[in-house]
Amino acid sequence: MKKQFAKQALKSRSIFKLVFLCTLILAASCKEAKEEEKTMSEEDLIAKAKAIHERVITLDTHCDINVNNFTDSINYTQELDNQVNLPKMIKGGLDVAWFIVYTGQDTLTDEGYAKAYENAMSKFNAIHKLTKEIAPDQIELAVTSDDVRRIQATGKKVAMIGIENGYPIGTDISRVKQFYDLGARYMSLAHNGHSQLCDSNTGEADNVWLHNGVSELGKQVIAEMNKYGMMIDVSHPSKEAIRDMIELSEAPIIASHSSARALCDHSRNLDDEQLGWMKENGGVVQTVAFKSYVNKIKDEARSAKTKEIQDRIVDSLGVKWVSSWAEFRGMTEEEQIAFMETRKKVLAMVDEEVKTIADFPEAVNVADFVDHIDYLIEKIGLDHVGISSDFDGGGGIEGWNDASETLNVTIELVRRGYTEEEIEKLWSGNLLRVLDEVQEVAKKIQARG
Repeated sequence: MKKQFAKQALKSRSIFKLVFLCTLILAASCKEAKEEEKTMSEEDLIAKAKAIHERVITLDTHCDINVNNFTDSINYTQELDNQVNLPKMIKGGLDVAWFIVYTGQDTLTDEGYAKAYENAMSKFNAIHKLTKEIAPDQIELAVTSDDVRRIQATGKKVAMIGIENGYPIGTDISRVKQFYDLGARYMSLAHNGHSQLCDSNTGEADNVWLHNGVSELGKQVIAEMNKYGMMIDVSHPSKEAIRDMIELSEAPIIASHSSARALCDHSRNLDDEQLGWMKENGGVVQTVAFKSYVNKIKDEARSAKTKEIQDRIVDSLGVKWVSSWAEFRGMTEEEQIAFMETRKKVLAMVDEEVKTIADFPEAVNVADFVDHIDYLIEKIGLDHVGISSDFDGGGGIEGWNDASETLNVTIELVRRGYTEEEIEKLWSGNLLRVLDEVQEVAKKIQARG
């Protein structure tokens, strides 16, 4: 027995030494990589980033859509003035776009649910039309990580589907399976405003809550999502709702487009306690390039100056303008779409004028964005951090303002000494790992009967 114990102890010490040695080697190699970036010329650094960018699978978990861009005459095969389309994905080397079935929050009534369901179905249909009829030779729908790798290897772009706001579920939990069958692989249970499923982060503004977390119906929806393999997205729900979701879910969860609250104090970002929950849960936080969630101080300083220009342009054009989420939520879906189009045009005019003004306040940029990635990695580890844009939903920063500029994120990561393996995890590896784990949990639940 003593000999056996001694052998086991010796074996354990040997394993410990091996792990310790590997850790030292890894740390040394990372240090060498970071030192290499400091001495590398800008030209060589960009060349290195381009090579890495071409080899890894780049995946953006949040790209909103407008169904008017999915017609036979106007569609994503054209370089439209929106932020994500096929020409821009090709130019920027963005391999995977999660197209979003978004529905704004409305009344918790049968009429409201019916209208929301109709809206959701129109967006599902638009995405399927793109991948099956408009451009099946250029982009294909993926529902698993294996699909992503297979499609990307053929040279096609990859479409995936996420649902922003579970409001279209109404009170019919069978719609979880229906949406899953249509390709949805993640869903948030609320957006801006409390849904029938859970409270929203927007409750922080007035401290008025509907459920104090997740509702009884929401709990059933979470169980259904676990059962079929749909990731739970916590980017918009309240802190209490997020706590409930983590406790209720048998599978890891994601924040499809959120950043670090410690760096930017916004209710849409996750505080350090929430980040700890995400790590313990095994989930992933998809850092979002939404300027007011990245650096509020810089954004507000620049916004104050641009607002003066914007107000003058809006007045000269005589267009309708809304300046708050409350006003925006009060509009119909058609009015929201029309306003977003007007907003793009006005902001483009503002940007042109800003370029002519010396010493204008600095814009929130890619470096500010990667500061959040650095912070999240420091707090919860590399395996729990990813990347998202919220393009065509308000996202975009200087340097990554549409899919054509995606390479700039990789350049900044290389500049900071991230290795190719680390960059691959950030761009897609971590998110796809969670998707795999969620789908494995679903298989076990279904096997239980």
